[in-house]
Amino acid sequence: MNAAPADQIRLLDVQNLDVRLQQLAHKRKSLPEHAEIESLTKDHTQLRDLLVAAQTEESDCAREQTKAEQDVDQVRQRAARDQKRLDSGAVSSPKDLENLQHEIVSLARRQGDLEDIVLEIMERRESAQGRVAELTDRVASVQAKIDDAVARRDAALGEIDGETASVTREREVVAGSVPADLLKLYEKLREQQGGVGAAKLYARTCQGCRQELAITELNEIRQAAPDTVVRCENCRRILVRTSESGL
Repeated sequence: MNAAPADQIRLLDVQNLDVRLQQLAHKRKSLPEHAEIESLTKDHTQLRDLLVAAQTEESDCAREQTKAEQDVDQVRQRAARDQKRLDSGAVSSPKDLENLQHEIVSLARRQGDLEDIVLEIMERRESAQGRVAELTDRVASVQAKIDDAVARRDAALGEIDGETASVTREREVVAGSVPADLLKLYEKLREQQGGVGAAKLYARTCQGCRQELAITELNEIRQAAPDTVVRCENCRRILVRTSESGL
């Protein structure tokens, strides 16, 4: 294949722009904010789970407390009715009187036990409420960090995408000035060679594979016409000759 030396030089410009696009794509994927957001999101999810568990516990305690307080109130009302009967003198039978007094004593003990249960539930509920408050603050704090990281990531992505668009436009212009057959070969090699299809021959060294060319290969390149498209024997990339090639 033949191509004017100037066209081959422009191919290096295309290659440099493609390398820049690769760098920008890598930078876009490897922004530190990506890992930061992922880590913070995991923390946020764990804290949310803990918060839901604490809220559930507080809600359960609230129901328990309501039920226990209703039990205390029922026992209190029953004891009050019994005491009223006792005070009224309506019970005349000694046996009935003894049973009534015994029930009043039993109800007093039952009320005391139930009030202890209420206090225990209130303590558990207060503890759960404390955890809810603490976890709510922590969830909000982590969410604020996520929001900040997302804002920083989006700003960085905006800059990268802006530069990518600019480089892409420049690449289209430069590539449009390269002969179609030369560009086609370059694109094929670039796909095969990890994104580098053309390299400068600098100081007798291929800048694609970083291998110094053998004497026989250098002699062949020296003898080749200026418009001959030469290839590196080691990596098979297009070798572009310049005044710095050392030929």
